[in-house]
Amino acid sequence: MPAQLEIDFVSDVACPWCAIGLASLEEALRRAADAVIAQIRFQPFELNPGMRPEGENIDEFIGSRYGADPARMNAMRENVRARAAGVGFNFNQNGNSRIYNTFDAHRLLHWARGTGKQQALKHALFKANFSDNADVSDHEVLVAAAVAAGLDAGEAREVLTTGGYADDVRQAEKLWIARGIRAVPGIVINGEWLISGGQPPETFEKTLREIASELAGAKQRD
Repeated sequence: MPAQLEIDFVSDVACPWCAIGLASLEEALRRAADAVIAQIRFQPFELNPGMRPEGENIDEFIGSRYGADPARMNAMRENVRARAAGVGFNFNQNGNSRIYNTFDAHRLLHWARGTGKQQALKHALFKANFSDNADVSDHEVLVAAAVAAGLDAGEAREVLTTGGYADDVRQAEKLWIARGIRAVPGIVINGEWLISGGQPPETFEKTLREIASELAGAKQRD
């Protein structure tokens, strides 16, 4: 019997390696379907919690924060673009793209958790941010992403306008930081194993199979 896994995918909508990591993990789960069955829950992490409402130019922000020059930032983008294409994700950012506050996106994702469509919403938000260069702090953009994921526009808009799930998101962010997550994506399996970063599908598959084997061995010993 395949091992039953619960995966907490700690990530931010503004993290390109999170989009790559999710696509890689999903491919790995397809490849390892004989060994594992997984439920993925998306947990919040803000890379830039103090980002102002209008956002910032991506090159200016990264340049000032990390000291990267335009040539280096362009090379980094091309690397991300190539890795994203390899897992079927369209990364379309450039030097004119902007980074936006993602707190409201996390509130919407928290709301979607009980609908069975949280994963679809995560994909829609990654597409809005990285493929469409949309403002993922804008409520209309977020409502459109919810609709694309098969969620109700009116309910999504109510969550956003009323400040719903704000406390839940803050508490979850603090929880995962307290558990040692300092960079994303952080993929926590059954609350015990951690895979860090946007790994290739092969790496995820190997680790998933190793975990399945370890769980099977533990079950036999019991």
